[in-house]
Amino acid sequence: MEKKLFLFLCMIFSLSFAMAQEQTIKLFPEGVPGETTQLEEKQNREGNRVAKETVLRITDVSEPTISIYEAPEELASGSAIVVCPGGGYNILAYDLEGDEVCLWLNELGITAILLKYRVPQREGKEKHEAPLQDLQRAISYVRANADVLNIDPDRVGVMGFSAGAHLAVMASTTYEQRTYPLVEKIDKYSCRPNFCMLIYPAYLEGENFGIAPEIIIKPKTPPTLLIQSQDDKSYINSSLFYYYALKEAGVPAWMHLYNKGGHGYGLRDTGTEANSWPDRAEDWFREIGVIEE
Repeated sequence: MEKKLFLFLCMIFSLSFAMAQEQTIKLFPEGVPGETTQLEEKQNREGNRVAKETVLRITDVSEPTISIYEAPEELASGSAIVVCPGGGYNILAYDLEGDEVCLWLNELGITAILLKYRVPQREGKEKHEAPLQDLQRAISYVRANADVLNIDPDRVGVMGFSAGAHLAVMASTTYEQRTYPLVEKIDKYSCRPNFCMLIYPAYLEGENFGIAPEIIIKPKTPPTLLIQSQDDKSYINSSLFYYYALKEAGVPAWMHLYNKGGHGYGLRDTGTEANSWPDRAEDWFREIGVIEE
């Protein structure tokens, strides 16, 4: 299928496809850790458009869920990716960096798991504290249900956009410590991603050309791909500094740095060089064995 036609179909059908998902699962049916107030979830399509299309923005999430997009049987590679939309830890760009991405992954034979993590940031807590609990549980849930999902538990990755990329980094570097009490059999399964993809990541930059202090790279931090644009002036150093830190730690890392692209484009065609990033991602998937040659 031609890329433009595919993206057009994604934008037309992504919302209806997501609404039709029967596999939407509460991550903490036994009670969400640390939540004392039930927020009323809000959705809107107002605000800036991307490639002339609206963006579904979700906020006030207090019941984290995952929606599972199973790869078509005839294409299934056995790999799975948990997708973390961005939004500054305040909202979730739920279709731009969620539904549309999951449909693209399905086209490659990858089962996609769309994470609706808690936003906005909880007062008095680190911006990523509650979302990291959600992501760790999501990764463990996927592994615990590998047979049902027809996936390989050793090929479960994580992918994030902007703030969601920061969240993916936290999952890639905190896997040795569960950030919530272990209360289910699911939690006995590892929450370490096998590979990590970061699309225009935010909040990774620290002082003196270093990375943010909450990020501590471990020996088993997974192989990582970074996608970045030079004109994304607020966040380019997030990618540059994190890439360098991975290299110094001996963690396999790849980065595609485009001259133009800006920030927050997802898979949509904004007419810049960075719009070719899905092709580079597919190459990387093949190189590391996420999908077959």
